[in-house]
Amino acid sequence: MTINQGLKSIVENTPNFSNQGLENTVNTIKIGWVAKSIDLDTEIQNNTVLTNSQKTDLKDTINNLPHINVGRFIGDLLRHSESIIDGSIVPAPDADSAASFLELLQTVQSLQTIIPQLFGVPSSAKSRDIDDHFGTLNGILLQTEDSSEPVFTKLKNSISFLNSAGLSTHTSLQTAIDNLKNFIIQLQDDSTDFQQTLDSFGTALANAQTDFNNALANEPYLSKKNDLIDSKNKINTQVSLENSNLTGIRTYTENLTDNLAYTNLATNNKFSALMSKVAQNKNWQTYFTNYNKRNSSRNPLYSQQDQISDILKLKGLPDVVDYFDLESVASKAKRDSRLITTVSFQGLTTEQSINAACDFLKISKANKNIYALSQSLLANMNKHDVDVIKNQIDVNEQADSIN
Repeated sequence: MTINQGLKSIVENTPNFSNQGLENTVNTIKIGWVAKSIDLDTEIQNNTVLTNSQKTDLKDTINNLPHINVGRFIGDLLRHSESIIDGSIVPAPDADSAASFLELLQTVQSLQTIIPQLFGVPSSAKSRDIDDHFGTLNGILLQTEDSSEPVFTKLKNSISFLNSAGLSTHTSLQTAIDNLKNFIIQLQDDSTDFQQTLDSFGTALANAQTDFNNALANEPYLSKKNDLIDSKNKINTQVSLENSNLTGIRTYTENLTDNLAYTNLATNNKFSALMSKVAQNKNWQTYFTNYNKRNSSRNPLYSQQDQISDILKLKGLPDVVDYFDLESVASKAKRDSRLITTVSFQGLTTEQSINAACDFLKISKANKNIYALSQSLLANMNKHDVDVIKNQIDVNEQADSIN
């Protein structure tokens, strides 16, 4: 049910969705060469003179050491988050079929219900939880489930440390970044024959990144370089997961909802028979062929019962507890499902009935009087009652299991 308080203020205003929270986080790592690297990535991306092919080649050249070329993976992260907000992350052949942020939100919300229903596991087990789609926007890179540093905290600390180290290779790296960025900025639409100079600046930056990386080969810098690598890998892994989930989310969800719709046909005998004939997959045939049998095995009595004793009590069991009551023990034996069709009790006395039941159930009679036999027989039959209940619970659970 919708909460009315504050509803009017929502409908009278637009949400202005954005990735500003992520942008604010990125701003905290704009230190030293990283600030310049991020600016360079933006200039390359937004430049209107360079062709897409030139941009791709240049990006490849200066991405020789991805953990040093921080601007690239941070730029990819920001562009990725923007594509979620505007829905462009979902491929669409035309404007009419374009996705929206609302569609993505609602679809992921539906998966939180559909996946447990179809697979019997939480959506997280299928890497389809909310943060598996929107984690970068939801601050997943700013938190951890243990005592380790969050990704962006580790990244910021590493960058700050290396920036304050006073390495000459760090200064040279910043110069190389500035040189390439300034060259790109001054390009004009009528610029001609600049490819060689562009390549030269790109190569110079790649070499400067190599020199800086080599300077981090030993402590106290090595651990910080490793933190850069680890942070880069975690960011790229999260982006890759979200991208994989969201680009194909329409097809994935459509397949799940279609399959769920097909299973609803099984409640109709004629449809179930039809489906078992037209489906060529053996698993599908088995599901529809055995639906009625499995459904008949379900019993609300055996669902959500934590204790077998609860079910025994509902059934009035044990119905005999006093083995000295020989007549009641013999009467129970005549009702036992194992004995009712296999032992002829007709014409037998109470004691003879108890002896006959013990013989069939292979209960030892050595050195036992009639009361000792009654005690052993009653214990056996009461245990059988429990075993029957356990089996019925198993059958019921099997019918409701997802496999």
